[in-house]
Amino acid sequence: MGTANCANQYQFIAVVRTAGMRVAIIADSHIPEREESISEQFCDLIADAPHTVHAGDFETPSALADVRALANDLTAVHGNIDPADIGLPTVAELSVEGITFVVTHGTANRVQNAVHEEQMMVGDPGEWRQAVADTARARTRNWDGDGVVGVGGHIHQVKDEVVDGLRVLNPGSVTGAPPAERATMLTADVDGKDVDVSIHEV
Repeated sequence: MGTANCANQYQFIAVVRTAGMRVAIIADSHIPEREESISEQFCDLIADAPHTVHAGDFETPSALADVRALANDLTAVHGNIDPADIGLPTVAELSVEGITFVVTHGTANRVQNAVHEEQMMVGDPGEWRQAVADTARARTRNWDGDGVVGVGGHIHQVKDEVVDGLRVLNPGSVTGAPPAERATMLTADVDGKDVDVSIHEV
């Protein structure tokens, strides 16, 4: 595990604790344009977690490098603010304790865009929820959502909702970057198919 200057790296974190396995979920770092750092409390949660998920918008390659240095194991996706050459996929997944976390930024509903041959951006939280849920279903080919959790960023709002049987999480912005009003993260305890999520803020 590396070390990193938390004052120059993160914007949004959610942490998922699985039976003996913790996953820190972060996104929307927007460092350095909107914020300078994440809190020491959230940095500690990342460093202590065996796995970290980042749902996009690092903003710079150096911010990505800092997260990689801090995390023990990183699963990350490209956000709409990230440079094209940052080298991240638009969708990724992590399976822990029988639960598959499918991660996408949530900028667009790629399933709907493909079906309708359009390139429309997500405009509101309702569209965002559907975009993340559709992506998670398509990625896993698990249409009822059993054992699948969709994780996204982009809207900087804490969300824990079920969309047609599939759970969707957004931990908000770990740095409180606008339009967020505060820095937030989630923790979730996973026990088999049960995922108990708690909200944290600083």
